[in-house]
Amino acid sequence: MAAIIPVLNHYGNSFADNYFGQGVDETSTRGEIITSSLNNTTMGTLQEFSSFEETVRDFILARLGHPVVRVELTPFQIKSCIDEAITQLYYHAPMWTTQFCSFDTTANKNLYQLPTYIMDNLTYVVYKKTLLSIQGQAGTLEFDFFIKYFQDNFLFSDFQVSDFYILQSHLEMIRKVLGQEGSFDVVNNQFLQVYPVPVVGDQTIILEYRALDSGTMHPAYKNFIQKYALACAKGVLGEIRGKYASLPSPGGGAVLNGKDLIQASEAEKKKLEDSLISEFEEPPRFSTY
Repeated sequence: MAAIIPVLNHYGNSFADNYFGQGVDETSTRGEIITSSLNNTTMGTLQEFSSFEETVRDFILARLGHPVVRVELTPFQIKSCIDEAITQLYYHAPMWTTQFCSFDTTANKNLYQLPTYIMDNLTYVVYKKTLLSIQGQAGTLEFDFFIKYFQDNFLFSDFQVSDFYILQSHLEMIRKVLGQEGSFDVVNNQFLQVYPVPVVGDQTIILEYRALDSGTMHPAYKNFIQKYALACAKGVLGEIRGKYASLPSPGGGAVLNGKDLIQASEAEKKKLEDSLISEFEEPPRFSTY
């Protein structure tokens, strides 16, 4: 079955410049971080730095001593360090980077091709209307569950948060079995497959995903990218200078610091990775079915 490339409906894409009627493709991103190009450059590619990448590049060169001392790094090497730093932050992107995108289904089609920046960081898919989105009425399953819960707990006088979470988990299971909420699978990190197959078109699917926007990124996260890229650059520069212990010169020779740079790179990357997990990344979430 051929996959459908969906078109945004009136809700649009919070990560796109055009929120309405624009195709869900790789060009819909905002800011200067295009994930499809991360870690895909080659030495033969003409290296072009965006304005955001230029700030990171200049930070690296300045911290390594440029222009006072020569920094033996090519534009490709600096670009690869920046890509690695952005990839690290992108993988652990906090929840404040949450974005939303929506599109309408096509009748009798349940396979939809979505761009990389959505599929790499897909959090949740809302397909079909859930029971909890409908106001409970007397005699309905939802109404009976809630009335029974509040009666057993004497209308909040003996309220237990743990009991409420158990109730939510139970309702989730009931929705999956008896409700209107559909299911989904991610196929080859490129396609979204939804169940059941839409019988009619114009059913709204809402996608929740995470995406970094350099235009709205918090300065702390920009600084993380700068520091991590610098640590990577130290490792690359250390490998270059480590080829020779010293260079002859009329003044008696110059001692290179390749080994020191490699050790500093490993220590700084480890420290930054620990801070990323403990300070930036949101705590794990658990679901009970």
